[in-house]
Amino acid sequence: MKFIPQLDSMDCGIACLCMIADHYGCKSDADFIRQFVHKSKRGVSLLGISDAAQELGFKTVGGRISMEQLEKVAPLPCIVHWQQEHFIVVHKITTSLWKRKKFIHIADPGKGFLKLSEKEFKEGWFSSHDDGKGYGVVLLFETSSDIKRKNLNSNKQRKIEKLHLSQYFLRYKKYFFQLFLGLILASLFQLTLPFLTQSVVDIGITNQNIKFIYLVLIAQLTITLSRLSVDFIQRWILLHIGTRINLSLISDFFIKLMRLPMSFFDTSLVGDLTQRIQDHQRIQSFLTTQSLSIFFSVINFVVFSLVLLLYSLKIFLILLLFSVLYTVWIILFLKKRKYFDYKFFEQHSQNQDKTLQLIHGMQEIKLQNCEDRKRWEWEDVQADIFETNVKSMRIEQIREVGSVFINESKNIIITIIAATSVIYGDLTLGMMLAVQYIVGQLNSPIDNFVQFIHNFQSAKISLDRVNSIHTMEDENEQKKIISTEFANKSIIINNLTFQYEGKHSPKVLNDINLIIKENTVTAIVGASGSGKTTLIKLLLQYYKPIEGKIEVDNIDLQDIHTNFWRRNCGVVMQDGFIFSNTIAENISISDEEIDENRLIFAAQTANIHDFVLSLPLRYNTIIGNEGQSLSQGQKQRILIARAIYKNPNFLFFDEATNALDANNEQAIVKNLQDFYKGKTVVVVAHRLSTVKNADKIVVLEKGKIIETGTHNNLTELKGAYYELVKNQLELGN
Repeated sequence: MKFIPQLDSMDCGIACLCMIADHYGCKSDADFIRQFVHKSKRGVSLLGISDAAQELGFKTVGGRISMEQLEKVAPLPCIVHWQQEHFIVVHKITTSLWKRKKFIHIADPGKGFLKLSEKEFKEGWFSSHDDGKGYGVVLLFETSSDIKRKNLNSNKQRKIEKLHLSQYFLRYKKYFFQLFLGLILASLFQLTLPFLTQSVVDIGITNQNIKFIYLVLIAQLTITLSRLSVDFIQRWILLHIGTRINLSLISDFFIKLMRLPMSFFDTSLVGDLTQRIQDHQRIQSFLTTQSLSIFFSVINFVVFSLVLLLYSLKIFLILLLFSVLYTVWIILFLKKRKYFDYKFFEQHSQNQDKTLQLIHGMQEIKLQNCEDRKRWEWEDVQADIFETNVKSMRIEQIREVGSVFINESKNIIITIIAATSVIYGDLTLGMMLAVQYIVGQLNSPIDNFVQFIHNFQSAKISLDRVNSIHTMEDENEQKKIISTEFANKSIIINNLTFQYEGKHSPKVLNDINLIIKENTVTAIVGASGSGKTTLIKLLLQYYKPIEGKIEVDNIDLQDIHTNFWRRNCGVVMQDGFIFSNTIAENISISDEEIDENRLIFAAQTANIHDFVLSLPLRYNTIIGNEGQSLSQGQKQRILIARAIYKNPNFLFFDEATNALDANNEQAIVKNLQDFYKGKTVVVVAHRLSTVKNADKIVVLEKGKIIETGTHNNLTELKGAYYELVKNQLELGN
């Protein structure tokens, strides 16, 4: 079975299914499978993996089975739920010949291939016990004739745009040529040193010619200064190239990230994304410093090996033998190193998440008196990182001891052979010193070769993780309409159904039919969890409907380019974000140049203008994390001003005034009445004062529309709407 690693901390289920599919000859990639597993921030469910497997053509059976059933009945490979939070593949069960012990061979997407004892496996797998037997969750696979067909369909959908490193070499090829030229010059300078060393002993000292010795020493000094000059220039060029490549890599990453749909960010952890930025730095280091270093090492190795051959074939063969032995010894540890690399990525991602939670959630932590528990959670992650560091260092120490032993043995044997050759007259004393110098120089390229294997492996892992983002489909990849004029700004929703996590998950919206007319205000109300915010997000193209469609001016919303559509939309969401910029820049964020008249109008309409004028720097006051702190109500008014500043055709307010006091809310609602004219407005709210003047009120309950009408009609009806608002002040009286 081919091992396929998980590239995200929540991608274990996807990686497991990739391994199963590959085992049966189905070469479907993670991107194709990801479409069907219904991934969330909690990862994927066994049901989601089953749905994706069926899309590939497998028949699946999930359930709880015993160890005996797994061994005797279950077809392998299969996927098991591990430690109640992870998925692994069980691909083989063996019994040792001597002690008759069972071993379970697993493929853990985060660690690699592992062999566990029966006891270790049961501890991680069993989730329940009945009649003295332990049971664990498993997903079994049966092949079908559809697999080959699915295999053909998996990669033909679109042209995948991977991150190709060659483009960064080509962009700076002039500088790379200068570096390569410098490396060749440095190698030539270095090549002369063993011959100069030999001549000092064999000619200068033997003939007692002090002038010749001075001349050679001056030559050595000149060559050393030349090498230092070349190295000095190389470092500056390398700094220039490295900085630019790093900037280009991360910039391209952010460009791609900003093209992805909002649904991607709903299912991604912040730690995973920040780790990928660090992956770019690793790739940049490999492209510049490490690649050039190996090029220099190759030149040195070839040149000095040829020179050593001229001196002594026997010494060259000894060097070659020990070099091969040294390389094999290092390669033996690559698998373990790969395992620790994935483990570090997973743990550092968790560490970043826990650290960010501690920082951003400090207010809530203190209010709930849970400082100790949250600190203990963070310390648990640190303990895991420490444990991994200890294991990694133990392996590294074993590798280091073996490496030193092989190198020192080689040096001792070569010294004995060289000294013996001098005694028997096969080499002069000067030649022996030259040989020792050459052997010393050849040690460095061999170390660099081995280090390059490490670095290449690390860079490949990083590149795979980065490419998992670059190969994703842009949210506008299938959009047909880049811009248009809306003759009719009404929004028509037909038979709309939506689920967050696939066909087996609850329907958040179910068979919604609704006309949102232009030049009107439509209010959507309902209890928490009824689907109000989800409907707004579908109208803003956060997600694609599972069934049905949304039309604007007889155009399917899914055909309209998101940038164009959102340019026509003013939006205030519950979790709107305030940037660490000036108040003016926060309000006019949609424009590169600020229109002062629109800015002041927006602030006045949102009833924030007087507050801004009371500040020393007025509209130039820095707010956000790095500036003046604002109350929730003040933040909300700035978000409302941001939506008004755009002067859009469509307005979507999701609980836009829930943090405002009654006076501010009344003033803003009154100001907005004139601004709403000629626009299509959708308001989600719980407050009666926000919705009572709407032209149409839509009541949602468990994802379905149960009532529509005006405020007066619905209160007279005394149905669901009446129950929602009867306790509010005006009806209570």
